[in-house]
Amino acid sequence: MSTWTTPGDGHKLVLGMVHLAPLPGTPFHETGTFPRTLDTAVASARALYEGGADGCLIQTVDRVYSVADESDPARTVAMGLIARAVAEATGEGFRVGVQLMRNANKASLAVARVAGGDFIRAGALVGQTLTAHGMVRADPLEVMAYRRSIGAEGIGIVAEVDSMHFTWFGGGKTTAEVARAARGVGADAVSLCHPDERTALEMIASVRDAAPGLPVILAGHTHHDNAARLLAAADGAFVGTCLERGGWGGAIDVDRVRAYVDIVRGVER
Repeated sequence: MSTWTTPGDGHKLVLGMVHLAPLPGTPFHETGTFPRTLDTAVASARALYEGGADGCLIQTVDRVYSVADESDPARTVAMGLIARAVAEATGEGFRVGVQLMRNANKASLAVARVAGGDFIRAGALVGQTLTAHGMVRADPLEVMAYRRSIGAEGIGIVAEVDSMHFTWFGGGKTTAEVARAARGVGADAVSLCHPDERTALEMIASVRDAAPGLPVILAGHTHHDNAARLLAAADGAFVGTCLERGGWGGAIDVDRVRAYVDIVRGVER
């Protein structure tokens, strides 16, 4: 059973996004850029750590992806090196997450288990979702069997259930029902988001009713202006653009991290 849980006592998790340039083994990787990608990731994680964030999610941004649960060996090794460097550059208690997009859950688990990570975010743990790269189909039995086979039961799985990366395909299931299904196959938490604040709050409330006690992490669309309202309802948030200088993909600004964390800590009091 995973030991990845929310801290309790009303504490809200602030998990910053560490976006990576295309990695080796992918079509848009530029030869010779990996050392810079690694250094940038470590600097971003350090800014999050020094700004008081609870952790980070290291996410590939390779532009084009396989829809299968697979990852090129060079890409997986590159992610492992980055995850290990981030873990070593931050302190105890700082949670390091791994997400090899779109849905390379087994490779993500392997990286987290070997490199010192704490959790993965699964793009599709249950059901299927139609993406620009094709249909992504979940295989929870395969993921959970692999998790056990490598002794990664302590690596948490945060399942996307309604977000920019996952929308249940085929109709007939609400966000709450998808969340309940994800918990049923072994998810330790779920992530969801919506650009409309009221809709996001309604989604959170519906999951609370359908799956009591299941941690809900916001998957995006939070910023300094709405964090207090959204984090009053959710258990945490993956936070990206509003912490980056110059918008999405920019360097993480430690002062922006501190300001966001201060807002969230105010919700806890």
